[in-house]
Amino acid sequence: MHPVMLLPTGADTKELRKALWHYRIGHRITDETDGQLLWVADPRQRDELKSLVSCWERGEPLITNAAQPNRQPKGQHVVAVIRQVPVTAMMIGISLLVFALIGVFGDLLIVGLTIVPVGVSGGQLVYGSLGDTMMSGQLWRLLSPAFLHFGWMHLIFNLMWVWYFGRQIEQLQGSRIMLLLLVVAGIGANIAQYVTGTVLFGGMSGVVYALLAHVWLMSFRAPQSGFFVPQMLVVFMLGWMVFTMTDIAGSVGFGNVANEAHLGGLLVGLATGWYYSSKRSKH
Repeated sequence: MHPVMLLPTGADTKELRKALWHYRIGHRITDETDGQLLWVADPRQRDELKSLVSCWERGEPLITNAAQPNRQPKGQHVVAVIRQVPVTAMMIGISLLVFALIGVFGDLLIVGLTIVPVGVSGGQLVYGSLGDTMMSGQLWRLLSPAFLHFGWMHLIFNLMWVWYFGRQIEQLQGSRIMLLLLVVAGIGANIAQYVTGTVLFGGMSGVVYALLAHVWLMSFRAPQSGFFVPQMLVVFMLGWMVFTMTDIAGSVGFGNVANEAHLGGLLVGLATGWYYSSKRSKH
């Protein structure tokens, strides 16, 4: 979220908000000491938003054909959004590609992306050590399990949150920090899961929990930074993580969850969120 302008305290913004949603302008309005602060989700829509606010202030009709500014064709809009968040788009694109290729190459691709090489000998699962794997130059395995997903629901759930949180981070802090979070959180979550003795795991959920923690701390400790996450969503995500750690989760069909990866990613996000929000608060 990006701050745009202050509206008068106590002003009735019902019609304005209705018009903004009508024209698909993501926004929020927060109560501040000197007025109501209007935020926009996509900074490219700032001028469009200001135009509607001007009409609203003059008491003019907001939802008319004439009031709707020129909009980009849908295809161009999608391309523009992707260019604005290339790392987030890359994370989603690679995950989708890997998921599609698993359907073609099956286990051959999976064992090429697990944190250590996996094989079968004498009817039993065998795998190498992480140290030997790194010494052999297979450094990609530290991160590659994050791009492995084993079902549509697993894939969609993770990528939905990558898009939600990743866009905020990349738009507000830049692609370098988003890439740093992907690498550090992905590796941290994978190693946290590996040290528990698990080698066949995958998914972007460890990174998702890092993004969640990062965005939450930025919004909480540096509220003027533009970050926003509903508190109920934070409660739900943390509650879900705790739930999957219990025996109840397994009994109702949610077994084999990479709980340690979730926790590892969460800790990474808390560390980065604390660091960058501290830097913001000093300015």
